Amino acid sequence: MTKWHGFGRCKTRLSGDIGKSNSAKIQRVMTNHTISVIKSLQESKLIDVSIAISGLGKKNCRRWSKELGINKFNLQGKGCLGERMKRQIITNKKFCTQNKIKNIIFIGTDLPDLCHLDLLNTLRELKQNDLILGPSNDGGYWLIGLSEKIISNHLNLPFINIGWSKENVLQNTINNFASIKLQLKFLDKKIDIDTIIDIENRK
Repeated sequence: MTKWHGFGRCKTRLSGDIGKSNSAKIQRVMTNHTISVIKSLQESKLIDVSIAISGLGKKNCRRWSKELGINKFNLQGKGCLGERMKRQIITNKKFCTQNKIKNIIFIGTDLPDLCHLDLLNTLRELKQNDLILGPSNDGGYWLIGLSEKIISNHLNLPFINIGWSKENVLQNTINNFASIKLQLKFLDKKIDIDTIIDIENRK
């Protein structure tokens, strides 16, 4: 899940601290870093990659996706983050069925500390767990991995009753699954870069 790094069109909180031009540059660098990490696993045929883009029309999304070296792309569309993530699952469902893909992993492009081991660990944990969550410093999560069990039978649960961009996103997500039996695994906490404080906390 990513947003086009246009001037004044991304990282609005960060741009208030360092300016629109600098925040756009940081977004571009983090996006390119994320793509380089996931492409290394795609080239090893460990994952299939789909990039969900906001901030551009379909024609420009296709051009940018090609520049990034990603063949499969979708528009994020309208709605809150939960609606947009759920839409990606529905949009990619036919492709997943045809290619016998059972699990889906969502990551954003706000993680300068992301490495391929994070995704390898997620793939390994999904063999024994139903839900994988990577907690972030702001009370949300930097990764969510969904098993076939959740995608097939509980698709609404990760995305309902959540105040997105608030401090209890992670806890609300966990609460949504309290009524069903599943195996949950947490990854290490990471810092999402949304403000100048997030950058300073990485030092």
